[in-house]
Amino acid sequence: MRSCAAAFLFFCLLPQPAVVAHGRAPQSDNKTATSNPTNSNPVLIELFTSEGCSSCPPADVLLKNLDASQPIPGAQLIVLSEHVTYWDHDGWKDPNSSPSLTDRQNSYESLLGEKTVFTPQMIVDGTQQVRVGDAKHLLETLQKAASIPTISVRIGDVIVDPANPTVLRAHIETDSNSEKRNADVYVAVALDHVESQVLRGENGGKHLIHVAVVQELSKVGKLPKGKSFAQEVQLKLKPGTDPKNIRLVALVQESGPGKVLGAALRKPAL
Repeated sequence: MRSCAAAFLFFCLLPQPAVVAHGRAPQSDNKTATSNPTNSNPVLIELFTSEGCSSCPPADVLLKNLDASQPIPGAQLIVLSEHVTYWDHDGWKDPNSSPSLTDRQNSYESLLGEKTVFTPQMIVDGTQQVRVGDAKHLLETLQKAASIPTISVRIGDVIVDPANPTVLRAHIETDSNSEKRNADVYVAVALDHVESQVLRGENGGKHLIHVAVVQELSKVGKLPKGKSFAQEVQLKLKPGTDPKNIRLVALVQESGPGKVLGAALRKPAL
């Protein structure tokens, strides 16, 4: 209880970012766990953000602190920073933005009942949206998510191809899908730590730090009802990416996208 109270106090002290709606189309401290801790339920936190949005830096800081401090007892918080593109025309093109991540955010809107996309937007386990500045709601949402059973997801050793350091290989497997719906299996390649000096736009002159920045999010298979999944996957890194600055996140999500049924995190074996 003491750790929960401390986390709540910490969240309350963070500045509350104004949520900005848009109708347009839309150094890590290395404390992050690399596999699901015993008796800890994984909780996936997706932050849709942009370096062009002045409301986003406090949310980026919050995500970084959640990743490092792991403040929810019984939970492994697995975070992903997903940079969208619709701010790229307002003076600063976010070097981490991706149209596919913008599409992913758009696909959530009907599920969440939103009429338009906005940043920063934080989504927990694919179904629950939390306002970044609402500390009480965030804490309650994470605690509730930690209490829900998940499908076990496991990532074997992440191996860098010795003949080609831009290729990663890993074995992904899950337990049987006991849910009533079919699901998809995704693997995200994310950078542990990214720093950026923003020269223009709403954050012009700011030095920003990001964690778990998604470079690629790929669907690698399906998990039908009553079935399990096991597959070797091969992932391509962008040129110049340091494998030491990489984390892999595997997640099982009801097709839609919908509810996240399980997730796991692993770093390359170097």
